[in-house]
Amino acid sequence: MQLQQLAYFVAVAETRHFTHAAERTRVAQPSLSKQIKALETELGAPLFSRARGNVTLTPAGEALLPLARRMLADAETARREVAELAGLRKGRVRLGATPSLCAGLLGDALARYHRDYPGVELRVEEGGSRDLVRDLARGQLDLALIILPLHSSDPSLVTEEILREDLVVASAAGQGRKANMRIEDLRGRPLVMFRRGYDLREATLTACRQAGFEPRFSVEGGEMDAVLRFVEAGLGIAVVPSMVLDGRPGLVGTPLVPGLRRTVALAHRKDVEPTRAARAFRATLLAFLAEEGTLPRGIDALAHG
Repeated sequence: MQLQQLAYFVAVAETRHFTHAAERTRVAQPSLSKQIKALETELGAPLFSRARGNVTLTPAGEALLPLARRMLADAETARREVAELAGLRKGRVRLGATPSLCAGLLGDALARYHRDYPGVELRVEEGGSRDLVRDLARGQLDLALIILPLHSSDPSLVTEEILREDLVVASAAGQGRKANMRIEDLRGRPLVMFRRGYDLREATLTACRQAGFEPRFSVEGGEMDAVLRFVEAGLGIAVVPSMVLDGRPGLVGTPLVPGLRRTVALAHRKDVEPTRAARAFRATLLAFLAEEGTLPRGIDALAHG
């Protein structure tokens, strides 16, 4: 089994078309088909069904696809790790982060890292924690900033708690501001709610249900920026991390009593040692968080040895 064969297999699986896969991998279509056939012969099972011109994965192909993606990602990581041995003059960090972290402190941490290691390529994937955990497991990310607790019992991940932050009730400026609110105060109030899969959605729903009521939505289905804009427009209120309100004069945040907090962790795969570039990013991020005055009010960095 060759890596190039796996690359051809993944290309066909993702495009569901042999000609398009050949174009993507820059190889002649007959050569690609020949390599796929050799792979099927070696594995002893067909990987694709080609009925009536439609290309679909067989059960064997479905089983191989996540493994092939991971093997290709690991091979790329190995190549880059070897290239980095001469020093961090080049390399790559594939970082996943939730939208609130991308909109908050991550920009400053990335700017510091880029200043120290300008030759390292930075790729940031924004998404919910569940999506990021999946991408980590597939080998598509080196590191991810996710929200704990995980909604997966996947034992292949290592998580390191790095900070805790307050969740606050965001409302449009000019609507009057209370010193604090209770979860019960959200009963009957129109809420702007995140799309399904957001940890903030689940945290809000759980807190309301524990208080004995179902929340009322005025709008739902948005990403972070959309939710904040809808709140600014007066469509409702939303439970959000305190950090995302920095630099938004059109919004105010009201603390919840008792406090509602969430924990942010840095995660990576247990079975693959992070590259030098990824380890350097971790060190830069932790040093940034530890500096006095770096973090907005309501966010606490967790000490690391």
